[in-house]
Amino acid sequence: MTKLSDLGPPIHGKRHGAGPAREEDHFYSCPYCGQLVDQRDLRQVLYHEEPGHKPLDPEDGATIIMFPGVRR
Repeated sequence: MTKLSDLGPPIHGKRHGAGPAREEDHFYSCPYCGQLVDQRDLRQVLYHEEPGHKPLDPEDGATIIMFPGVRR
């Protein structure tokens, strides 16, 4: 299984314009596997664009963030 750290170091993008009002607006649910994707990290976005991929395995010591009202 693939872990986020297997994809290399974080690739942070630059935002154009104002940022989202809420932290959870940085995330979207992947249409293929249903995992939440942090749009601020390009490696996550590119991984989840591959059709047929599996969800990323959690890292050791990772915290899963749950946002109320966000569908998975």
